[in-house]
Amino acid sequence: MSFTPGVELGKANLDVFAETLLALGRRDPNVLAVTSDSRGSGRLAPFAEALPQQIVEVGIAEQNLVGIAAGLASAGKIVYAVSPASFLTARALEQIKNDVCYSDRPVKLVGISAGVSYGALGATHHSTHDLAALRAMENITLVAPADNFESAEAVKAAAAMEHPVYLRFGKRPAHHLHAPEAQFRLGKALTVFKGTDVAFVATGETVYPALMAAKELEEKGVSVRVISMHTVRPLDVDTLMAAAKECRALITVEEHSICGGLGEACAAVLMQAGIHIRFRIVGFPDEYMVTGSQSEIFEHYGICPGGLAETARALLGM
Repeated sequence: MSFTPGVELGKANLDVFAETLLALGRRDPNVLAVTSDSRGSGRLAPFAEALPQQIVEVGIAEQNLVGIAAGLASAGKIVYAVSPASFLTARALEQIKNDVCYSDRPVKLVGISAGVSYGALGATHHSTHDLAALRAMENITLVAPADNFESAEAVKAAAAMEHPVYLRFGKRPAHHLHAPEAQFRLGKALTVFKGTDVAFVATGETVYPALMAAKELEEKGVSVRVISMHTVRPLDVDTLMAAAKECRALITVEEHSICGGLGEACAAVLMQAGIHIRFRIVGFPDEYMVTGSQSEIFEHYGICPGGLAETARALLGM
């Protein structure tokens, strides 16, 4: 049976995170979940019921969350610190910087309901800054999985890491993007669709609309490459450079501010390598954002199949 990426709808990546964490916890009592009143929103209720001795609830206190997680990690525990991304990477930023990154504690920071997953709750609950803030810190891997496969593999890979990692999850159902034989490795992007006219380099939940835009463009005779850059740091420079050399144009796509995220990371690599290519960053502009559901916000800012296809056509001069 052939596999067509993007056709089959799976679970929310957040649900896959929780299921994978529970499986890890059943196998190893050193696996702990530390949460700031997020066992519901983080889908951790089954974990708490099955493994009550392996979950620590700190209440709505994100700074305490990170400090406690760092202390447990320093004692040899495999710690997943779970909290809404908007609060984890804002209220607890100093603790992430000092207790985790500077102290090199292998905490697995888990930002749930990331990007604009909280939709109509507005800017206070959106995490459009997290990748930029954490990219400015040394010693932390940043991962935004695109589908259920990437999510499960990222959670398992994080368990074995000896240094800090940030995992970014949204909460809407994700389409399956990768064939069963796909292999996941942190720091190594996955090519979902192959082409040579324009490349979409996307991360997290923006990979699917990029894929749908690619299929729309293919019907018009445009050859499109779609890359899931699930690891924003360290960036897969080899895959990025190959796309820039083999395609006529390159578009980055992210559920994040255009300031300091995936797009600027890719632009810096290409500029410093002397690569000249038609280039666009698609994300949230430097302005007061509209309020609405995630889908409505994506549509407004062109992070949708039609919007991305139009950006590609304009960049190619079509």
